[in-house]
Amino acid sequence: MKYLVIAPQPFFSPRGTPFSVYYRTLISAELGADIDFLTYGQGEDVDIPGVRFFRTPALAFLGPVKIGPSLKKLVHDFFIFFRMLGLLVRNRYDVVHAHEEAVFMALLLKPFFRYKLLYDMHSSLPQQLSNFNFSTNKALLAIFEWLENRSLARSDAIITICPDLYHYVNKILPGNSRNFLIENSILEPVRLKNSQGCADSAEEAPDVPAQFPHRIVYAGTLEAYQGIDILINAMALVVRERKDVLLVIVGGTEEQVQRYRSQAEKLGIADQVLFTGRVAQQLARAWSRQATVLVSPRSSGTNTPLKIYEQLAGGIPLVATAIYSHTQVLTEEVAFLVEPKVQDMAQGLLAALGESALAAEKAGRAQELYNREYARPIYVQKLKRVLESLV
Repeated sequence: MKYLVIAPQPFFSPRGTPFSVYYRTLISAELGADIDFLTYGQGEDVDIPGVRFFRTPALAFLGPVKIGPSLKKLVHDFFIFFRMLGLLVRNRYDVVHAHEEAVFMALLLKPFFRYKLLYDMHSSLPQQLSNFNFSTNKALLAIFEWLENRSLARSDAIITICPDLYHYVNKILPGNSRNFLIENSILEPVRLKNSQGCADSAEEAPDVPAQFPHRIVYAGTLEAYQGIDILINAMALVVRERKDVLLVIVGGTEEQVQRYRSQAEKLGIADQVLFTGRVAQQLARAWSRQATVLVSPRSSGTNTPLKIYEQLAGGIPLVATAIYSHTQVLTEEVAFLVEPKVQDMAQGLLAALGESALAAEKAGRAQELYNREYARPIYVQKLKRVLESLV
């Protein structure tokens, strides 16, 4: 099967790194697909045997491409379209695997080149425009909704990454058999080309003062919807009862870190909150491995965060907010679920820290859930069914 992957993003990049794109491509190649891969010029090359990579100009003068919709991405997508067109003219592809907005380009060209279209849907694009405050223009949102619905209707197969998206597509296409749910749940190392190691090879987190034998660790972005303000306010309540706990917040831009550090200082808990800023993925994972308790304080959203699967697999007690983004995967059996409120978060953290037997039971059941529902063999079988549907 001759296969063109189109990933309109900085691949492979530490900013919103597209792990799912890497794993889909890696496993598709392992299953026998002959793959050309087209992506932005920004990012690092990865080592996937048998996959040929093509890049558009990096356009470094525009600055880095951030997560979510932006005018910068429109400029990069202009180059993606014409490079895609050139590849289609020179090669005959059986399948075009389009990620996110690349599906619009693939849909436009599909009648001329007669390939099968696989839409890798990581989110609803009209919802992205609103969620990232890109636009609230009703006409623009209506256009994107029409494009998305048409893309879904004309795709030969659709991959959705969480139950919410899966049900969303089924409402638009009732009774369809083309919608495949594949969670972004693989955790193995990403191999970088021309590198001694890999993108998330083993690395140890720095030592912290001995007076903090217990650590609550959050690793991820510091966008507003992640609920970091709730977490820090909750930590102020935790330290009233526990002086032996350090909150480690891994990730975030300099501006975001400064804002939340100021919040901690105002609450008088700056000595018990450590901000690392944005770090390499292997170091973020090293911090998580040292945690007594992992936390996901997200306050809104419907897509399941990638880190939830890593937290399930880690064997460390997890405290998470009881919002749909989490409860699609998490239950009280495997995590301490709390309302996205300061008092509730504090109580959940103290319970995870203090009730060691219960915490260990939940962590053990979490690992069992991961191995049963989300581990690599399960993922491979799901993707194999998608490819078989396109033959």
